[in-house]
Amino acid sequence: MKQVLLFIFLLTSSMSLFSQKEAKLAQYYYQSGEYEKSGQLYKKLSDQNGYNDYYFGRFIESLLALEEYATAEAAINSQLKKMPSTVQLYVALGNIYERQAELERADETYILAISKLPNNRGQINSLGNSFTRLNKFDYALKVYEKGVELLKDESLFAYNLSDLYRRKGETEKMIHYYLRSHMADMSRITSVQNHFNRYLYGEDEYEILRSKLYEFLQNDPENIFFPEMIQWVFIQNKEYSKALRQARALDMRLSENGNRVFRMAQIASNDKDYDTAIKAFSYIIENKGQANSFYIDAKKELLKTKRKKIIQDPFHSKESLIDLKTEYVKFLDEFGRNNRTALIISALAELEALYLSNTTAAISILKNLIEFKGLNKIIQANAKLSLADYYLIQGENWESTLLYSQVDKSFREGYLGENARYKNAKLSYYIGDFEWAQEQFGILKSATTKLISNDAIELSVFIMDNANLDTTYAPLKMYAEAELLVFQNKFEEAKNKLDDLVTKFPGHTLQDDVLYSKGLIDLNQKNYDSAASYFEIVVKNHSEEIRGDNALFKLAQMQETVFEDIEKAKELYQRLFIDFTDSTFAIEARKRYRILRGDDI
Repeated sequence: MKQVLLFIFLLTSSMSLFSQKEAKLAQYYYQSGEYEKSGQLYKKLSDQNGYNDYYFGRFIESLLALEEYATAEAAINSQLKKMPSTVQLYVALGNIYERQAELERADETYILAISKLPNNRGQINSLGNSFTRLNKFDYALKVYEKGVELLKDESLFAYNLSDLYRRKGETEKMIHYYLRSHMADMSRITSVQNHFNRYLYGEDEYEILRSKLYEFLQNDPENIFFPEMIQWVFIQNKEYSKALRQARALDMRLSENGNRVFRMAQIASNDKDYDTAIKAFSYIIENKGQANSFYIDAKKELLKTKRKKIIQDPFHSKESLIDLKTEYVKFLDEFGRNNRTALIISALAELEALYLSNTTAAISILKNLIEFKGLNKIIQANAKLSLADYYLIQGENWESTLLYSQVDKSFREGYLGENARYKNAKLSYYIGDFEWAQEQFGILKSATTKLISNDAIELSVFIMDNANLDTTYAPLKMYAEAELLVFQNKFEEAKNKLDDLVTKFPGHTLQDDVLYSKGLIDLNQKNYDSAASYFEIVVKNHSEEIRGDNALFKLAQMQETVFEDIEKAKELYQRLFIDFTDSTFAIEARKRYRILRGDDI
C-alpha cells in the first residue's frame, strides 16, 4: 500500500512540475506574440485543469489575437454549456462580437451577463473585474450596484465602486464610496489620507470631500474618523485657523495631552500662518499646565513663532522687538539659564545684537553660555561663531578670528568647520588681506555645504575681477571697508565710504557693486523705494555683471514681500531663472515662481 501511495505522489509531483513548465512556456509564447503556440498550450492547460479562469482566458485572448473569432466563440459557448453560472464568460463572448463590430449583439450579451448575476460575492467580483479589464466601467458599475442590491450591503463593494468612479472622473461619487469603504476603521486613516492626496486636485475637490465628511458625520456623530478627516482637509487647504478649531475640539473631546494641537501649530508656523500658530501654542500653555509634556516646548515654539512673525514683517517696529525681548527674559526667569534653555539664550543674544543693536549685552550673554558645564558641543560652537560675529561688529577683530579658529579646529569636517573657515576668510577680506582671503575662498569652493560653496565662489570671482585691475587694491579696499561698516550696522559711514569710492575712482568696475550695496543699506534701513530704485538700476544697466542676478533676486523678493505685487514678483522670478540659468538664485527663483503661481510644492 505504501508503495502505491509513493507511486501516486511521485506521479502527481512530476505532472505538476511538467504543468508548471508548460505554463511558463505558454507565457513566453504569449508575450513573444507567438499566439498560435500559446493558444495550443493554454487550451491544453485549461483542459488538464478542468476549468481555470486564467488559462482559459489566455486561450481566448490568443485566438482573438489571431482573429479566429468563430473558434473563440465556439469555445466559450461550449464552456458555458458545462458551467452556465460562470457569468464572466459572457463578457468574453460580448468582446468577440465587439471585435467584429457587432455592437448591438455585444451590448445584449453584456446585459445578459449582469442579468444572470448570482447572489455570490466572488462571482460579482469576477464579473466586475472582467468588465474593468476591458475598460467597460459603466457595465462594471452596474455589476457592483446590482451586487449591493443582491447582498444588501453597500460596504462590500464600496472600494470597487470608488475605484471605478475615480477612473470615470466622477470625484464626488469616488469620495463617497471610498469613505464608505474605510470610514469605521481608524487604523486606515493614514491610507485614506494618502489616497485622497494622490487623487484629489485643488481646493474645489477637497471642498467636496469636506462636504461629504460633514454629511457622514451627521449620520454618525460618535465616529471620530470624520472630525479627524475634517481637520486634515482644513490643513490640506491651508485653512489653519479652521483646522485649529477642529484640533482643539478633538483635544478636549478625547482628553488628549495637546499633541494634536502642537503638531498643527508647527505646520501653521512653517507655512507662515503665525497668528494661528501663536493661538495654538498659547492654547497648550494656558490649558494644559506646567506638568504637561508639551508645556515647555509650546513656550519655546511660541517665542520662535512670535520672533519669525516680527522679523519677517518688513514694517516691524522696535517696540515689538522690545516686547519680544521681555518675553524671552520671562521664559528664562521661569525655566532658568541652563543647558536645556541654551538655544533660547542664543536666540536672545541674537535679538540683542542684530535687531536691538546691543552687542555688548549679546556678548555678555554668550560668554556666560559657552562656559556652561556639559553644554552640547554643537550649541557651544554655534554660540562661539555668533560671539565672534558680535566681536567683529564691535571692531575686535582678534577676538573674532580666535573664536572662528577654535570652531574650525574642533569641527574640521562638515558645516560648522566650513562656516568658521568662511567667516575667518571674510574677516581677512574685510581688513584688506585679499591674497589670504582669496586662497581660503578657493579652498571653500569645494565645500560640502552648497550655500558656503556658492558664497565662496562669488567672493573669489569678485576679488579676482577687481584685484587684477589695480595692484594697489585701493578701490577694492575701500569697498571691503564699506561692507564691514554695513556688517557693523554703521550705515551712514558705509554710504560715505561708497560715495568716496565713486568720487576717487569714477568709472571703476565696482560701480554695480556700489549701487547694489547702497540698495542693501536702504533695504536694511527700511527705505524700500530707494532700495528698489538702486536694484532696478543694477538690473537695467549692469545685468551682465556679477551683481545683476543678485539685484534681480532682491527686487523680486521686495515685490513679493514688501510691495505685495505678486504678478510683478512672478515676472521677475521668471526672468531670473530664464535669463540667468547659471545663477545660484535660479533654483530658488523657480521655486518662488511656482509657489506664487499656485503650484503644489
